[in-house]
Amino acid sequence: MLRRLGGMVVTLALSSLVIFASLYAAPGDPVSFLIGNPENLTPERVAAVRAEYHLDEPFGTQYLLWANDVLRGDLGTSFVYQQPVADLLGSRLAVTVTLVAYAAVLFVVIGVLLGAVSALRRGTVVDTIITGATTFATSVPNFVVALVLVSVFAVQLRWFEVTGDGDGFADRLYHLTLPAIALALGALAVITRVTRQTMVEQQSLEHVEVARSFGLSPPAIVRRHVLRNAIGPVLTMSGLTLAGMLAGAVVVESVFGLNGIGSLLVDSINTHDFPVVQAVVLYMVVAYMVVTTIIDLVYPLLDARTTTGGDTR
Repeated sequence: MLRRLGGMVVTLALSSLVIFASLYAAPGDPVSFLIGNPENLTPERVAAVRAEYHLDEPFGTQYLLWANDVLRGDLGTSFVYQQPVADLLGSRLAVTVTLVAYAAVLFVVIGVLLGAVSALRRGTVVDTIITGATTFATSVPNFVVALVLVSVFAVQLRWFEVTGDGDGFADRLYHLTLPAIALALGALAVITRVTRQTMVEQQSLEHVEVARSFGLSPPAIVRRHVLRNAIGPVLTMSGLTLAGMLAGAVVVESVFGLNGIGSLLVDSINTHDFPVVQAVVLYMVVAYMVVTTIIDLVYPLLDARTTTGGDTR
């Protein structure tokens, strides 16, 4: 655990350095965006702005100042909104977290269910339909799925709203249903295929055959020996998929007009709001690392065979 947490700290430090350095790789001078009106681009004004934002300091000094502020919770001030970046992220975070959590429930519950049915009905028409449908789902980009859902269920049938994230928990779930489906469809297909493959492999192992020879009922065999041993790889893939969704929600939020972290990132890139871009990308990196680290720490608790040293007693 300490080794993994230490690796997480090192990765976060290197990632923050890359994120901060991207400011220099971006086209344009930050000073011109800070000043705004080209008529105010006088040498005195430029020098004052550079000194105010420490842009006249060496790169290493600028990075250390920025990293120190980030560790204290100060992500800077938005060039466009003239508000603390932390407040902007806080106001948008609830929408993105709710959307990702909603999508996660959909792809985990439905994906595991379809995968189990496909594995238990291997070689039948049901298995063929599920396999074909999931293969097709993985080949369709989520923005295409989002556009189709908007066209059919929001515009033509008018079952859902076209844009907006709703007020209150129930209304928000209603508004986020189509975005969550669009975000979860590809992941659902992946989890279905992983669940099916893992359960098929478990069904052919010796301990399952022994359980059958002892007269254990098929539901008990599936519950105790097949699904239980298959849950490890499914959990790992679900965690990686969930972590990737934190960045993948950008497209879906843009299509449905949601005021989340993804749409904030797109708007900030278009307006060259560098502090917001850096903060959002840093949030995505941290979220991905936290989710994957939690999965790494939880997995040995589910499967003792992965315990370091090999002692499974």
